[in-house]
Amino acid sequence: MNPDDAISNVRQRIAEAAQRSGRSADDVRLIAVSKRQPVAAIEALIACGQRDFGENQVQEAIDKIEHLQDRPVEWHFIGHLQSNKTRDIGGNFSWVHTVDSVKLARRIATSAEQAGRVVKLLLQVNVSSDPAKHGIEQADLFPLIDTLLEEQLKTVRLCGLMTIGRRSATETETRASFACLRDLLEQSRRQFGDSFSELSMGMSGDFELAVEEGATMVRVGTALFGHRV
Repeated sequence: MNPDDAISNVRQRIAEAAQRSGRSADDVRLIAVSKRQPVAAIEALIACGQRDFGENQVQEAIDKIEHLQDRPVEWHFIGHLQSNKTRDIGGNFSWVHTVDSVKLARRIATSAEQAGRVVKLLLQVNVSSDPAKHGIEQADLFPLIDTLLEEQLKTVRLCGLMTIGRRSATETETRASFACLRDLLEQSRRQFGDSFSELSMGMSGDFELAVEEGATMVRVGTALFGHRV
């Protein structure tokens, strides 16, 4: 897959989806999901102007981050993160999309403090109550936000919400899940403030639906890199 063609195609599809929903393509951040992709493939996308990359395994990501440390890249952790794997998060990632507990947020905050950085957090919500997915239930979202704000963790910043669409869902079901997360974000903003501004939802198979329903971040792998090695 030619990187220039792939990224141009995805960006065009994002722009068209944004236009259909009365938004600008500039409102949507494209995160290239580079898990299990070689450094050379990442470098090819960087050469095309791509700046945001997502990884879901800490050690695999660190190897790539160290190799590309002189490049203008922002790294997002997008996989399920066990609290005992957080030590290296603060020094390597700008964003964590998959926070689902106070304990995990505390661990990330400690790692960020040790690295002298601030990490931006998204809370993962399992809007479809899919037993195969991680994330908190909708009913647990606002109590979790309340608790995290009470903790006043100085080295993390709550920025929004994330979800993963159910693989077997119909387009109608997927769109409903994305709309549900958008509504939860709007409620969070009203209740807790304007810092709740980011919606991470949509992957290669459904990112256009996600953009139409308000995504500010889409996590795209296969459509950019081809099938994983």
